[in-house]
Amino acid sequence: MSEKLLSVQDLHTSFFTDSGEVQAVNGVTFELDRGEILGIVGESGSGKSVTAYSIMQILADTGKIVGGSIKYKGEELTQYTEKQMRSFRGKCCSIIFQDPMTSLNPVFTIGNQLTEAIKLHTDRKGKEAKARAAELLELVGINDPHKRLKQYPYELSGGMRQRVMIAMALACEPDILIADEPTTALDVTIQAQILELIQKLQEQLGMAVILVTHDLGVIADMCDNIVVMYGGRICERGTAADIFYDPRHEYTKGLLRSIPTFDEAKKRLVPIAGTPINMLNLPKGCSFSARCDACMKICLTEQPEEVEISETHKASCWMNVKKMMEEEGGNACE
Repeated sequence: MSEKLLSVQDLHTSFFTDSGEVQAVNGVTFELDRGEILGIVGESGSGKSVTAYSIMQILADTGKIVGGSIKYKGEELTQYTEKQMRSFRGKCCSIIFQDPMTSLNPVFTIGNQLTEAIKLHTDRKGKEAKARAAELLELVGINDPHKRLKQYPYELSGGMRQRVMIAMALACEPDILIADEPTTALDVTIQAQILELIQKLQEQLGMAVILVTHDLGVIADMCDNIVVMYGGRICERGTAADIFYDPRHEYTKGLLRSIPTFDEAKKRLVPIAGTPINMLNLPKGCSFSARCDACMKICLTEQPEEVEISETHKASCWMNVKKMMEEEGGNACE
């Protein structure tokens, strides 16, 4: 069996605040193969972005990886020095941040910011770096690239700025591209163009992609595998077909019910009841129990183990245990 490009095992990341420890990521495990598109889905506060930032080790000053392992091609990233991580970022793994309006420095030209990344991680300097920058802008579909290099971010539309961010992330041809909510603040038409561009570049360059989003509908046709997160934990994982056609966690079902469809245009959308949990005071049992219509007694007191639904599909929900016990003729969970 070939070595995984990226392997995250039992990752724990916390933020230490005046109010106490916020366990933003609580035991996350997943693997990424070469050329794979992995979707990490969940609402705000689920821990998906912090998981991505933990891989890049670009957490806020109060944030710290307190446990677990992150391996890139078998090498332990959590043991890397800051110098080694600077080399890893951009060259091996790049990230597209979620807000193109604020990700670029307003006082420097596009060319200045793009060539800086090229000079930092490659041997290209001067005219070579500028030529590479123009080549990258052309690669991401920006017309008249030499003119754009002389412009400032405010002179470009939101969609074009996001394309610049993608070009910057691809400057060193990384093995892994992390796209953290890449369509935030963009209109629906531009969202589709950006996602199509990422998919096209992934096929063209052969890199692996981690797509972080709160919208299952956005990644329906893009991802090979999907990880659903809630309360800092993974509640379900599987192929796109597993998640969309056979969801086995009540939170995943809730996310799917909130997606509008063309064939049911007049049907009322069903929102997920309640509010996200307080990460300073995590429940003893299932994180989703307080918002779950199918909640049982055991859900309130015990954390569900991950149950294997199939070779590609796993979920952490007591409803699956109940179903298995009923099929075997035993006593179901109370």
